[in-house]
Amino acid sequence: MTGELLARLGYQPRRQMLGDEVYEGLKTLLMNQVIAPGGRLNIDALGRELGTSSTPIREALVRLEADGLASKYALRGYTASALLTRKEFEDLFELRLLLEPKVAGQAAERIDENAAQRLAAELAAGPAPPKRPRYEAYRDFSAHDTRLHDLICELAGNDAIRRAVAHTHAHVHLFRLGYGRDLGIHAVEEHRAVVAAIRAGTPTAARTAMREHLRSSRERLRHTVQ
Repeated sequence: MTGELLARLGYQPRRQMLGDEVYEGLKTLLMNQVIAPGGRLNIDALGRELGTSSTPIREALVRLEADGLASKYALRGYTASALLTRKEFEDLFELRLLLEPKVAGQAAERIDENAAQRLAAELAAGPAPPKRPRYEAYRDFSAHDTRLHDLICELAGNDAIRRAVAHTHAHVHLFRLGYGRDLGIHAVEEHRAVVAAIRAGTPTAARTAMREHLRSSRERLRHTVQ
């Protein structure tokens, strides 16, 4: 019988899953820690779990490795990536505090009507903070969070910083630590302040708003880290 792990989350996979569905199914298991951090990702066992061949499983694992959710080791195959340690958590926010206030200020300096409209559209497209601490519930909110921060980096015109921020996979790692409704509510309010400052073309205010957002996020999430 396939789908036992996903069934624990109230999700029943289809008999024939498409590549994107296999990827999302595995990501759901990893984000919800149904597959424990550090656990082995056996291709044959996962194929039986999802009722599919090894090819889409392998393709999904490559994508999950790029997301920072899976790690590949020679002679051992794939394992689920470990959760952030306390030091890794603090290092991640230290890096973000160095980079993201800077790009928020740069975006404010370069703002034009088209960029302002793109920011407003992404902010408006953000879903309401979900009520359940499950990946299926907060997936769309997490994706919006990632897009908004990436858009700010793009509008700043600094490709090196944009790549560096993307490479941290910050949103994936942080949402995997834990999620609560209050976290999302506060993040929405802080995003509005950042976007307002950028759209107003006020670099100092944009840097300050982004810095406060990141510091507040760090404080809200610290209790989730071992």
